[in-house]
Amino acid sequence: MERRALLLLLLAFLTPGAPIPVPPALKALSNLHLSTRLTSRPAIDIKYSIHYIQQKVDHFGFDTDKTFKQRYLIADKHWKKDGGSILFYTGNEGDITWFCNNTGFMWDMAEELKAMLVFAEHRYYGESLPFGANSFKDSTHLNFLTSEQALADFAKLIKHLKRTVPGAKNQPVIALGGSYGGMLAAWFRMKYPHMVVGALASSAPIWQFEDLVPCGVFMEIVTADFRKSGPNCSESIRRSWDAIRRLTSTGPGLHWLSEALHLCSPLTNSQDVEHLKDWITETWVNLAMVDYPYESNFLQPLPAWPIKVVCQYLKNPNVSDPQLLQNIFQALNVYYNYSGQVKCLNMSETATRSLGSLGWSYQACTEMVMPFCTNGIDDMFEPHSWNLKEFSDDCFKQWGVRPRPSWITTMYGGKNISSHTNIIFSNGDLDPWSGGGVTENVTDTLVAITIPEGAHHLDLRANNAFDPTSVLLARSLEVRYMKQWIKNFYASLRKKR
Repeated sequence: MERRALLLLLLAFLTPGAPIPVPPALKALSNLHLSTRLTSRPAIDIKYSIHYIQQKVDHFGFDTDKTFKQRYLIADKHWKKDGGSILFYTGNEGDITWFCNNTGFMWDMAEELKAMLVFAEHRYYGESLPFGANSFKDSTHLNFLTSEQALADFAKLIKHLKRTVPGAKNQPVIALGGSYGGMLAAWFRMKYPHMVVGALASSAPIWQFEDLVPCGVFMEIVTADFRKSGPNCSESIRRSWDAIRRLTSTGPGLHWLSEALHLCSPLTNSQDVEHLKDWITETWVNLAMVDYPYESNFLQPLPAWPIKVVCQYLKNPNVSDPQLLQNIFQALNVYYNYSGQVKCLNMSETATRSLGSLGWSYQACTEMVMPFCTNGIDDMFEPHSWNLKEFSDDCFKQWGVRPRPSWITTMYGGKNISSHTNIIFSNGDLDPWSGGGVTENVTDTLVAITIPEGAHHLDLRANNAFDPTSVLLARSLEVRYMKQWIKNFYASLRKKR
């Protein structure tokens, strides 16, 4: 009876369709950061021209000459034909303009390196669709969505730029990228060393394949972020899963939780509950990735150090199930409703629409097979083992293809990369992807830079007044390496003459 009364009391405060109230703590934070923004550095003047190049749909076969338009962006305000350089962003799984606007580090150092900035869009993302609206129709049309084809696009584009842009022919090119784009930057230097003199691979989990790293390391880092950000925070999340299971075991419980979490679509069955738990899990993961030291709008509009804000609501794991899940709602509300304008929480969205989830789903089902697992002990999640057969069956059901889990290590060498040179691998300790990254020097020219207070490719973001010292030092070191590559390139060029 008491529990039923509590449920009715909580329901009385929930009004479907009305904007979700912004918690007082968030209002205070919002006001604080609005004032502090006034003393921050001026925004970067991001101006670029848009271009297209005809690329072959298949670079490696000879039975078709079909082509498509690949989009790329150029910013040459600070470019010098005498002693300059070309910084080439290896586009990843999304609209290239979005990555361009979120890679302020390139804009910050353009003048110092006398650099032309080039942002190349990855095939099958943004406007670079090989078969237009039919690009995702079936596996036949998606067959050319691979990292190898994308790298070949980049190589052809660089060759095109050097041939057609006056002054670019004898200039050094440096590849840069973050996350999957960082993997591509590293692989580009490995496979096309004659095209680029070096690469900066930020937050690039090139070892998140097969058994190169433990499958649980990713979620353990997510958990550590929450554990460090507030007392009992990770324990509250760990206990929330059983609370969800108990409350959703009945029809009234499903209804209550739907209302308590302000879900746009109500929970109706056990499948919806599993979807809910996946959605919440992905939210915690995304927060770990974008735990930046200042307000940001990378995946969602968020306050500074968002996990610390989230953990304000998760201090007590020893409360009733309804109260714990009300606290979980307040935490989710930080991620989805920092603006205060959201009327309900949509379980179909966890990140920006600029990311191409459909294309990435196919890539994950073919060559980008990254094992993940949890045990509920070393992490704050429900136990889930890595089951390749189950994963393969799901991929076949969705796309009609089977994954090749060993292909990436076969193609790019796994941990056997010491024969390559001039690659910087940067990782933030807060970033869960660092678990699959290169965090120690491999050789004198395959170097690792770690950023203790860094989340997902923080070093690629624009300089900010609230940046921790560690990322400022990382960027300074990265520029130093790039200057040396450029210097060596011109020294070699003079010798040839």
